[in-house]
Amino acid sequence: MNLDNLKPAEGSIKDRKRVGRGYGSTRGGTSTRGHKGAKQRSGYSRKVGFEGGQMPLQRRVPKFGFNNINRKTYKAINIEGLQLLAEKYKLTTIDKDTLVEHGLASKNDMIKILGQGVITMKLEVKADAFSKSAIAAIEAQQGTVIIY
Repeated sequence: MNLDNLKPAEGSIKDRKRVGRGYGSTRGGTSTRGHKGAKQRSGYSRKVGFEGGQMPLQRRVPKFGFNNINRKTYKAINIEGLQLLAEKYKLTTIDKDTLVEHGLASKNDMIKILGQGVITMKLEVKADAFSKSAIAAIEAQQGTVIIY
């Protein structure tokens, strides 16, 4: 070991800045915060979306209309889709789990059965909502409609 290959012990040198420790630390005075202004003060926190005093985007963009927080959105599935599904997989009962399993809906969807198409087999269908025409078409084939 010579003076030219001395190194500090492992872990003794920290990578972080030690601010506010006086002028001898080379970071005295302003403690890396700069001179004057809000960012130099203690307790400063910038609002979300602050653009340096420029009019923020959320105030520049026009707003109109009404968003109903109680709105229910349904995944619409026609009875012709149920017919194809029942024929392909030889099903007699179709519910939400069946539709999710075969990729017609996702697990968080509310499902509404609509009456477009023709159904030719007796099916037991369970869903969150049905149109009048879908109920009529399913019951015309002696099928059953169950609303969750």
